[in-house]
Amino acid sequence: MAKYRKSHISDGLSSQDKFLRKLYGTKAGRMLLKVLIRPEISICSGWLMDRPVSKIAIRPFIKKNNIDMSKCVKNIDEFESYNDFFKRKITADARITDDTEFGFVSPCDGRLTVYNIYDTASAKFNIKDSQYSLEQLLRDKKLAQRYKGGRLWLFRLCVDDYHRYIYNVDGIQSEVRRIDGVYHTVNPIASEYYKIYKENTREYCLIKTRDAGTIVFMEVGALLVGKIENHFVRRHRVMKGQEKGNFAFGGSTIILLTQKNAVEPFGRILENSARHVETKVIQGELVGYVNKKESSQYNI
Repeated sequence: MAKYRKSHISDGLSSQDKFLRKLYGTKAGRMLLKVLIRPEISICSGWLMDRPVSKIAIRPFIKKNNIDMSKCVKNIDEFESYNDFFKRKITADARITDDTEFGFVSPCDGRLTVYNIYDTASAKFNIKDSQYSLEQLLRDKKLAQRYKGGRLWLFRLCVDDYHRYIYNVDGIQSEVRRIDGVYHTVNPIASEYYKIYKENTREYCLIKTRDAGTIVFMEVGALLVGKIENHFVRRHRVMKGQEKGNFAFGGSTIILLTQKNAVEPFGRILENSARHVETKVIQGELVGYVNKKESSQYNI
């Protein structure tokens, strides 16, 4: 049975990582975790982070994580709550979507790992030490088969990343499918103790493109994240660079599935992924190319 090993961050442990290691790696932390992952706790946390009193956490968070606020649309004092800050918008020039012809860009800020999809049923993807098949991830055997021989692009967002994400292709979006679950963090440390992806709430849609086949675009919720906020949940024509949605409070992950020979990642990303090292990327950054030799088979 094929297995896919976890990726490691090359820039050391963040404050979030250290906290999660204590939470997941100690007996007291795991006892607390049993309470934190209850749905009502997640809902209450989301409610609290929408209240004005939560603003007291904004300045300490900015300082602790060295967040650059110079490109933020709002000033610090203008945020109505912590969640308002967490979902903050930045100026249009802060994230430029690369418009290279046949370019494939990152939909978000995050840390990227790319996996080859050799099998959709028996092969277990060990992403952040969480083992599951593509069929289990999608809960759709027929759909999973369409991506055999293709690639899985995993973008992991940390709490200090920009939590708005964009469509990275032009195309026609399907209706959104939602899979409910228990909220767990998507941090690699957590998965040393829990199989997170089988329990996480996730949403995904299909995006039919002219040149890059049909792409699966999935958002995965994480510990204390009460919402995945997508702007469009029904069939809709979308454009590359258009904002797709945002995550509420917490770290999260975006997964893209591309079909066989449809998109080729940059060599450095493949090399890093082969060494189980994540590549840090920003929203709109070029991360690969549509395979022009194969694009004719994907015309709408």
